[in-house]
Amino acid sequence: MSDNYDFSFEEVTLENSSNEVKPILESAKKRIGYIPNIYGMMANSINLLETYTSGDDNYRKKSLFDNREKEIIYLTISKENSCEYCVAVHSTLADSMSKVPEAVTNAIRDGGNIPDEKYSALVEFTSAMVVSRGKPSNKHIENFLSVGYSQLHVLDIIHAIAIKTISNYSNHLFKTPIDKVPW
Repeated sequence: MSDNYDFSFEEVTLENSSNEVKPILESAKKRIGYIPNIYGMMANSINLLETYTSGDDNYRKKSLFDNREKEIIYLTISKENSCEYCVAVHSTLADSMSKVPEAVTNAIRDGGNIPDEKYSALVEFTSAMVVSRGKPSNKHIENFLSVGYSQLHVLDIIHAIAIKTISNYSNHLFKTPIDKVPW
C-alpha cells in the first residue's frame, strides 16, 4: 500500500540543486520569500517542477478569476484531493494574501456552508469537477453559469485542477511537511 511506502527523495536546496533547478528555486525564494517544501521535493524532477511552476504562474497571471476566486479554487481542489499540505498553504494564502473572507476559507476546509452565493457556486462546481473527474452534472454547470461565470471560466478550473493534481499527488507521495512560513 502507498500509505506504507516511503519514497527516498531528499529535499533539494539552493546549495545542492542542479544548474537547471537552481534558477527556479531562486525565483521562488525571491517571489515568495522562501522556498516552499514542495518545490524542494519536486526539484528532484526538473520536468515536474517546471511543469508545476510554469502552470501555476500562468494560472495566477492569466486566469479569468480574481485572486480570491483563484485561491478558493485551489483550496477546494486540495480539500477534495485530501492534500493536507496544500490545504494548509492555500488556507494561509486565502486569509493573508488574497483576502478571502475567513468564513469562506473555514467553510471550505470544514465542509460547511459558504456564506456567499457566488463563492458557494464556485466551490460546488469546482468540487463537482474534481469528484466527477470532469463530468459535472447539468445542474452543477447551470448553477455555476447562473451566478455570472462563463464557459471560459470552466476551462480555467480545468487548468487549476491540472496544476493542483500535480502538487496534491506529489505531496501525498513525498509526505511533504507543512512549511514554517517566515512571515
